[in-house]
Amino acid sequence: MLTTAQRDIIKATVPLLETGGEALTRHFYATLIQDNPEVRTFFNQAHQADGSQQRALARAVLMYARHIDRLEALGPLVSQIVNKHVALQIQPAHYPIVGACLLRAIREVLGQEIATDAVLDAWGQAYTQLADLLIEAEASRYHATEIAPGGWRGARAFVVARKERESSEITSFYLQPADGLPVVAHAPGQYIGLTIDIAGESHRRNYSLSAAQDGQQLRISVKREAGGVVSVHLHDHVRVGDTLQVFPPAGDFTLRDASRPLVLLTAGVGITPAIAMLQAAPLSRDVTFIHCARNGAVQSFDAWIQEQGAKRAHFDYYVCLSEPAADDACDARGQLNAATLAAWLPASRDVDVYFLGPISFMAAMKRQLRDLGIPEAQTYFEFFGPARALDALE
Repeated sequence: MLTTAQRDIIKATVPLLETGGEALTRHFYATLIQDNPEVRTFFNQAHQADGSQQRALARAVLMYARHIDRLEALGPLVSQIVNKHVALQIQPAHYPIVGACLLRAIREVLGQEIATDAVLDAWGQAYTQLADLLIEAEASRYHATEIAPGGWRGARAFVVARKERESSEITSFYLQPADGLPVVAHAPGQYIGLTIDIAGESHRRNYSLSAAQDGQQLRISVKREAGGVVSVHLHDHVRVGDTLQVFPPAGDFTLRDASRPLVLLTAGVGITPAIAMLQAAPLSRDVTFIHCARNGAVQSFDAWIQEQGAKRAHFDYYVCLSEPAADDACDARGQLNAATLAAWLPASRDVDVYFLGPISFMAAMKRQLRDLGIPEAQTYFEFFGPARALDALE
């Protein structure tokens, strides 16, 4: 248990984390993967290369240090971490490995004059406190999913029953359990984890579920990322009849029960959880669907969205293309701006807005929605990849 003196030490390190946290976490990740290659599977190397994984950890560590006296003030951060860990099947045995590498990185980056034995002891206790919190929360999630109807724990074999090209970049995979048993119900907006071996190396990835639950199968819609090891493999090498190892659904970015008009605001592959939300939303609920893409070739699910909209009492659908071809049909061209967004939103600002897309798009939408008077408590979003502070990009 942290002593008062140790809490003071943790809080005193906040300025160091604010100025050098990313360098520390970069060193931490390099040490962790070099000395413990078995954990490499849990990390997306593209996020390592561009620094986003390091920035995400630095932000989380900084938030933890700032709120060491009141962990409840961390808000949704703990739940976000727990969901990512559950989707990747992080286990209690992984925490001591991470803790040892984190303390080593603190000593090696900050030096012995700053990272004294007292500082390392304080951070060791703080890390144990956080690890215990996460392990307990994750154990509860694992158990709840395992005992639910159609639930499971760990990897479960699913067969690719269907593979469908949705656009020049996105392909859908329809997955049915190899054992023929039911599939646990998932909330619209959740994602699954995959573990897959490619060229002798194991990889784990999260993918949003792009269809509402039906108790029989799961669907993911994967964007082919340039240089993306897993996405390219799925697109080019996984065939109908192949088997994938799937972890249970997780995630808190889910459609809430409400009667207010619903706005789904997406860009690129951020459309995938939104179409599951559209499918699951009551037909009587007013829905506005706004999607942004580069051009018609990469725009996905257009016909399906229009079909779904035709079933609804009130449905508005708008498409904004930033780099349209001459014959592309759309409602606006260029980047979606505040004036266009204001015109497309329902007249009343008492709406629920779910927005998802690339980080720059999300930062712009967060700012524009606030400026247009949408209550912040009625806007919901989730990050692709590691969580970052959107406010910093506004």
